[in-house]
Amino acid sequence: MFKKLSILFLLLSVSFIQAQKGVLEKGNRKYKSFAFIEAQQIYLKLVEDGYASPEILAKLGDTYYFNDELNKAHKWYEQLFVSYEDNVKPAYFFRYAQSLKSVNRYEESDRLMAKFNTYKGFDARSKLYSKEPNYLQIIDFQSGRFEIINTNKINTYTVDFGPAFYASKNQVVYATARDSGSMVSRKHTWNNQPFLQLYTADTDDTGKLSNPQKVSRVINSRYHESTPAITADGKTMYFTRNNYENGIYRQDINGTNKLKIFRSHFKEGKWTNPVALTFNNDEYSVAHPALSPDEKKLYFSSDMPGTIGYDIDDDFTKSDIWVVDILEDGGFGEPKNLKDINTPGRETFPFVSKSNVLYFASSGHQGLGGLDIFATSLNPDGTTSKVINIGKPVNTPYDDFSFIINDDTKVGYFSSNRPGGSGDDDIYRFIQLEDLRKQCEVLVTGTVTDKSTGGAIQEVAVMIMDANNNKVDQLVTKANGKYAFNLECDKQYFVRAEKEEWTTNEKLFSTPSSSTFIDIPLEMESTLIPVVDCDDIGPLLGIKQIYFDFDRSDIRPDAEYELAKIKAFMELYPQTKVDIRSHTDSRAPDAYNVVLSEKRAQSTLNWLVSKGIEPSRLTAKGYGESRLLNECSNGVPCSKEAHQLNRRSEFIVSGLDQFKDCL
Repeated sequence: MFKKLSILFLLLSVSFIQAQKGVLEKGNRKYKSFAFIEAQQIYLKLVEDGYASPEILAKLGDTYYFNDELNKAHKWYEQLFVSYEDNVKPAYFFRYAQSLKSVNRYEESDRLMAKFNTYKGFDARSKLYSKEPNYLQIIDFQSGRFEIINTNKINTYTVDFGPAFYASKNQVVYATARDSGSMVSRKHTWNNQPFLQLYTADTDDTGKLSNPQKVSRVINSRYHESTPAITADGKTMYFTRNNYENGIYRQDINGTNKLKIFRSHFKEGKWTNPVALTFNNDEYSVAHPALSPDEKKLYFSSDMPGTIGYDIDDDFTKSDIWVVDILEDGGFGEPKNLKDINTPGRETFPFVSKSNVLYFASSGHQGLGGLDIFATSLNPDGTTSKVINIGKPVNTPYDDFSFIINDDTKVGYFSSNRPGGSGDDDIYRFIQLEDLRKQCEVLVTGTVTDKSTGGAIQEVAVMIMDANNNKVDQLVTKANGKYAFNLECDKQYFVRAEKEEWTTNEKLFSTPSSSTFIDIPLEMESTLIPVVDCDDIGPLLGIKQIYFDFDRSDIRPDAEYELAKIKAFMELYPQTKVDIRSHTDSRAPDAYNVVLSEKRAQSTLNWLVSKGIEPSRLTAKGYGESRLLNECSNGVPCSKEAHQLNRRSEFIVSGLDQFKDCL
């Protein structure tokens, strides 16, 4: 068994979010040229030996930059800019600017940052939106704002849901199947199970509910009644009922009884006979009314024509949130679909708070499972703001719906079929501890993965740095490799991932001027690569070819640059020996090729000896065309590219364990 030598390398796979893909790939290839040794020592040796280049200076600066030694990094970045500023990549304007701040050269740093921000793809206004993959983090951002209590005094073993404020009487009105004596199974769409009726419950100063009492027989019928909405003065009630009016039970063309919204007025101490609203229809359902704070608009749920997904033939129940103007004469305008918040799924159970926040339940927006409760602000022009999941603990993997809140007391109610309740659907009371988080914050999330395998990497230190290179926040990844940070809007940051024996990765980004979230994946590569006796270290050091002039064996200047890598390697690992092997193609006589390759192998050995490598550590041999890599032997027609594969130099290492004769 060979003893493997794990040689650290620094493959700095640094990329910026908006950089072009080709630039990134080119940069990564250059970094991989030094992928199997202690990069900083190699870079220093190359510079000391006079082989500085833009790539080497940049990489050398990076080895200090990523170790938080900015005061040392600036020396190499400065040399890079003094000699090669016109050819420097945009990323280095940023890094050099940060390193200059470490030595109090702020004016120069500001100049570089100003130029950096002019590069396309690095504009401070650039946006990165990735909505779907990280919805759980977004939900977590809104979570923890409610304290929840089950209202056990009114909940039953059956169905209790759909509360509405009856402000004029300090009560709530809700639907229950308590009189049916049977369990009602429902999927939070009306399923024509009988005996859901409206009840009132008294409220105290804390919102506790008690003393359930049935609403008037004028309102309750032999079929379902539910989800009322009552005006502030208590004189008008809208509610949902099966399509049953004046003793007539109506069905659609397929024989299904739909839902309708009815209206009743409280006159002379009693409710008037309910009347179906004019925009109801026997062919579709109209349900779950909610009034705007000024009581001039009625919001409701319906699957009427125009509903998103209405014309899609599938097994999903669909409904949208709609709104209609309530006219001064008590009539209604034309219903309008709130298309900006609706989805091809199900949006239902709307409620509008005093502060003009529309709450509704949805199965179409990203949630925790089942129906989740969402919120959107209603603008004066009738448009809606971004839809936000209100978070845990109100939302769960079960059905959560029928949310109402008193903005003055911060007390409210919602319905849920989560475990631990009294029956199927229960009504829960809550106290809102914190308003909906609408301040301008950006949630930055991502996953740290192994570039080779795609697997998540745990125990990675992920940190957020601001434009002044100050650490804003930090965490260590768990087994899933994920990270999340809440940051301010309209600012420039960079996220960095670090772990011992892994490459450091860093990405610069700018947060937008409005609340949103950004997903920034980070890839890392292991820096521990095994090297064993008889490996060819040429490819490991990025040496693709040692070029010689035609029919010559002298070492050219460009070949010196490549051989300097072999020299640096052998100086760093003095126990190693290298066997130099030179090969030719078949396009000259066999004997001639053997002689030519031998001369080139010896010239390579002599150059290394002249630079201080002990002759005893080197052997050299020319093999001519005796070890071709393909079929291009004498007399076989081949392309130039095919012949090129056979013209090569090999540097076979030994001495990592004990000397071994490598064939």
